[in-house]
Amino acid sequence: MPVDSEIRSFIAIELSDEVKVALTDLQAKLKLAEHTFVKWVAPEGIHLTLKFLGNVASSKITDIVKAMEKSAKGISPLKLEFHNLGAFPNLRQPRVLWVGVGGEVDRLIELQQRIDQALIPLGFTPESRPFSPHLTLARLREGASSQQKQSLGELVQKTPFEAKYSMPVKTVNLMRSQLLPTGAVYTRLAEVKLGK
Repeated sequence: MPVDSEIRSFIAIELSDEVKVALTDLQAKLKLAEHTFVKWVAPEGIHLTLKFLGNVASSKITDIVKAMEKSAKGISPLKLEFHNLGAFPNLRQPRVLWVGVGGEVDRLIELQQRIDQALIPLGFTPESRPFSPHLTLARLREGASSQQKQSLGELVQKTPFEAKYSMPVKTVNLMRSQLLPTGAVYTRLAEVKLGK
C-alpha cells in the first residue's frame, strides 16, 4: 500500500450476531413494496459508530490505533441494550430510521469522548453535536415526498421493538468503509480491547 494512499474509515462497536438477526427481523416487518424511497442498511453492516474519520492517510493508521488504545485503557467492558425504534429529525418527516441504545450509555459516552479528545492532536476535529448513540436502520432517498415520509413514520409508530437485546462490549474497532455500487463494504482494520 503506498504511504500516501487514503482509507475511508471510522471507529465503531461491531454488533453481535443475535442483535444483527433481531435487526434483520425488524427490517423485514418495516419493508413495504411501495416504500421504494427507503434505502435499507444491510444488517451485517450495521454498527454503532463512535467517530467517523473520513479519508485518512494510511500512514496515520498506527497513530489512530494508539489513540484508541489510550482511550480504551480506563474503560472496562460494558453492556449495551438495543430497543425502541425512532427517526431523525422526527416521525412526521423522517430522514433516518434508528434503533435506540440503552444500558451503560454513560460509560459509552465517556469512551466516545475520550476517543474524540485523543484524536485532536492527530488533526481530527472534535464533534460539535452531542453524541447520540443509535443504530441506523435506513435512510430516506432525496426527493421522498411529505406523504411518503409520513406513511413511513406511521408504520414505524405501529411497529413495536420492545425486546431488549443486550450485548457485552469488550472491544472497539477501527473500520474501513469502501463505497461500492452495491453499497458500502466494511472491513475491520484494528481491534482494541477495553480496559487494557
